Amino acid sequence: MLKNVAAALLLAASLPAMAQGPVQPAAPATPPKLIVAISVDQFSADLFSEYRQYYTGGLRRLTEQGVVFPRGYQGHAATETCPGHSTILTGSRPARTGIIANSWFDLNAARADKLVYCAEDETQPGSSSADYQASPVHLRVPTLGGRMKAANPATRVVSVAGKDRAAIMMGGPTADQVWWLGGPQGYVSYKGVATPPLVAKVNEVFAQRLAQPNPGFELPPQCAAKDFPVKAGNMTVGTGRFAREAGDYKSFRVSPEQDAMTLAFAAAAIETMALGRQAQTDIISIGLSATDYIGHAYGTEGTESCIQVDRLDRELGAFFDRLDKDGLDYVVMLTADHGGHDLPERHRLNAMPMEQRVDKALTPKALSAAIAEKTGISGERLIWGDGPAGDLYFDKSLTAAQRAKVEAATLALLRAHPQVQTVFTRAEIAATPSPSGPPESWSLIEEARASFDPQRSGDLLLLLKPRVMSIPEAAVMGYVATHGSPWDTDRRVPILFWRKGLAHFEQPLGVETADILPTLAALIGLSVPKDQIDGRCLDLIAGDGDSCAN
Repeated sequence: MLKNVAAALLLAASLPAMAQGPVQPAAPATPPKLIVAISVDQFSADLFSEYRQYYTGGLRRLTEQGVVFPRGYQGHAATETCPGHSTILTGSRPARTGIIANSWFDLNAARADKLVYCAEDETQPGSSSADYQASPVHLRVPTLGGRMKAANPATRVVSVAGKDRAAIMMGGPTADQVWWLGGPQGYVSYKGVATPPLVAKVNEVFAQRLAQPNPGFELPPQCAAKDFPVKAGNMTVGTGRFAREAGDYKSFRVSPEQDAMTLAFAAAAIETMALGRQAQTDIISIGLSATDYIGHAYGTEGTESCIQVDRLDRELGAFFDRLDKDGLDYVVMLTADHGGHDLPERHRLNAMPMEQRVDKALTPKALSAAIAEKTGISGERLIWGDGPAGDLYFDKSLTAAQRAKVEAATLALLRAHPQVQTVFTRAEIAATPSPSGPPESWSLIEEARASFDPQRSGDLLLLLKPRVMSIPEAAVMGYVATHGSPWDTDRRVPILFWRKGLAHFEQPLGVETADILPTLAALIGLSVPKDQIDGRCLDLIAGDGDSCAN
């Protein structure tokens, strides 16, 4: 079996997709045997729509044969990877999942930097924010796989991804297998988890692939107009082809090769574990992380991102063709954890002269120094935060009088800054009812409420104006662009469903990623109490009939 798996892995990770077959006959009335839930990190609704006419592979299948919600929303303001992934298979917004950001500050924590990563257990001995122990303990709600397993313990729940936080937040604490790309050593899991033969073989194939150089990818015709250099600080982007020297893991990770390997792993897991071949419905979640790494390193509008979307389409096509060949009755859901925004330097070349990078004065370190000078209150760090936007925390050593003085001075300084859209206090956010109705109609404070947790959120929430990139330098840790804003560039994502025989239709009105869990649960007849989630079931049957009634 493993010999066959190895051959299949090498094939799936290196060959272009085969042509799509004809439309399949009508789906049976019985539940699907396998749920395939795919998240494409930073695959914004804008990026999805920009290249839609060029799809020939898996994305074409989903958009032409499936049910398409091109205007899905990560409704909350904190449009980062961890909170976004926490919504996809829980049916809940970050305010309920407890995952308010990729990282937050716990000023009562023993560690000096007080920083807590969303997918770690900081209580473990020796754990630090720089060397953490991966864990799902911060996720406060069950995932779809967890609910399926509670209803039927025979259900197999598998989660694989390029990032730990993607695999953990979609798999949940009761998943049978959770694996992510942990570095040059290959795919890893939680501390103490033994490596099964399947994963050992996957990592062997990964090592073989990494040891071979990659001459780069050809430029698809639709990418030709993107092919011009853009200077961003000391970096030049916009013309890359992903050429890689043998053994260069960093370049492998920031390229289409990463997603090809993760999809090959997922296909091998489905085959080896016989997922979808027993009486119960199984679920596998797949986190494809390369689009995000590429968006950060090169932006979203150069040859790099264009090639990535083309390769993603091809690799998804090959993956779906393999599942078809194996005769599986499966349903696919594909979405994203958040969108993204291109780098200001390229926007300024392309008709957007108002695009700018954030003022360094808004970074927490600079803000602390300015407030100390204004108030006369000394302290190494009056304000804690991990960026020039998002949650800000007042130091715990402040007296009540000092805290009030620091808060007033901070609010005055921030609200007067030309790049700041607004600043909310935790009291203002907490007093706001949880949002309801179409996510495109929510106010900024409702978006903030959707990702507010009284135990983890900050004392202030700083939101920058549109077209202000929250990276103050042209390149920070190799990043030229990012996301995380409350604006639609970062909130809007596609939500796509496909199953053999499912009639195609498209609904352009806004829906939420929190709607995915109840929608999939209805397909398999799993009851989920409405008061335990934030989402609603989406009817996937065109015309008469209602998939939510099952």
